Amino acid sequence: MNSKLSILIFLLTFVVAACQNKTANWTHFRGSNMDGHAEVEKAPLHWSEADNVVWKVPVKGQGWSSPVVFGNQIWLTSAEEDGTQFYVCCYDLDSGELMLEKTLFTAEEPQRIHSTNSYATPTPCIEKGKVYVHYGTFGTACIDTKSFDVLWKREDLKCDHMQGPASSPILYKNMLIVHLEGTKDPYVVALDKTTGETIWKSVRPAEIYDPLEPVYRKSYQTPIVINVNGKELLISNSAYMCFAHDVNTGEVVWTITYGYDSTVSQPLYWNGLVFVNSGWIFEDNKPYFTRQYAIDPTGTGDVTETHVKWMYEDEVPQIPTPVIVDGRMYMVHDRGMVTCLDAMTGKPIWKEKLKGNFNASPIYAAGNIYFISVKGECTIAKPGDTFQKVAENDLDGIVKATPAFVGGKMIIRSDKNLYLIK
Repeated sequence: MNSKLSILIFLLTFVVAACQNKTANWTHFRGSNMDGHAEVEKAPLHWSEADNVVWKVPVKGQGWSSPVVFGNQIWLTSAEEDGTQFYVCCYDLDSGELMLEKTLFTAEEPQRIHSTNSYATPTPCIEKGKVYVHYGTFGTACIDTKSFDVLWKREDLKCDHMQGPASSPILYKNMLIVHLEGTKDPYVVALDKTTGETIWKSVRPAEIYDPLEPVYRKSYQTPIVINVNGKELLISNSAYMCFAHDVNTGEVVWTITYGYDSTVSQPLYWNGLVFVNSGWIFEDNKPYFTRQYAIDPTGTGDVTETHVKWMYEDEVPQIPTPVIVDGRMYMVHDRGMVTCLDAMTGKPIWKEKLKGNFNASPIYAAGNIYFISVKGECTIAKPGDTFQKVAENDLDGIVKATPAFVGGKMIIRSDKNLYLIK
């Protein structure tokens, strides 16, 4: 009897440890599921520079990439402000100790970037034993997280970003998928994550993109992969149109056309619908507004007229990605207007203006939604059919990176520092 009880306790301990390990990681931009949901039961509610900061450490250079976490390691990227050196950094989760700071790439004459961007904006992605970092045209690399050895590098994936790199890489099966969509021959490429070799490459159709002015071809979004009736689709809301690729081959399955450029906000998938952001829609040659589309992803070919379920264009953000909670989509406009929509119909439920401007995407954690402004001011709100503010907090510095949540704590990066907040 005691033997059986011991075995049962061991198995329960193993299962609990496995579950805890699963939720202790933050592997991609906007979380391990890339849906803006933190798999935590507790999250910080009150902090300042003086309160509830477990540790605060400086970060070399400048970058707007978000931190990723696996086990007891935090990884992020950074670069010199002039784009001549590109760094990767690793910190101990418990202490904030700098475990690695390495220059991976250099550039003698780097491309210019937009004044609001950085040379290290793409967020890394991580899995057991390996972390993958991407700086757009300046380089892509895989690093062993135990030895810190560089396992492979690619410096031949070129792109004229015009405004700097921003698309984050994602892992899927044996692939690392990266977007390099600039002013000429924009493309998406799937690399073998073990070797870095190209598995497939899909260039945007020349007959559609070549007639466009170069400025209207660029894009900065991060894709997602969904499964639709047994088909594995890579959803990529590029400039001018959204593409659904067969993720295993790169073949285009369907498209919708919305026009123009500079898509940044990441797609979402919920309850059988894909939600994509159009990037800037122009009027009188000026960026005027952005649209949010809901798409039935079961079609083939050009589905612009047949599979768009709704479109919304009032105070839709260009940069921050919305989050969906219990059938409600919460999005914060770059200038601070929060809108709650019914995700199935696109009908607005409420609006609330927050202070400041926003680049970071909202995150749902432990029952609340965290909205963090560029000035480091965080409004925490409870999801629901009315705006319900829970708390307000602030940190010093500029915050454009989306925070990570693990183990009941928040990891947030400013322009100068990395914080662990309890």
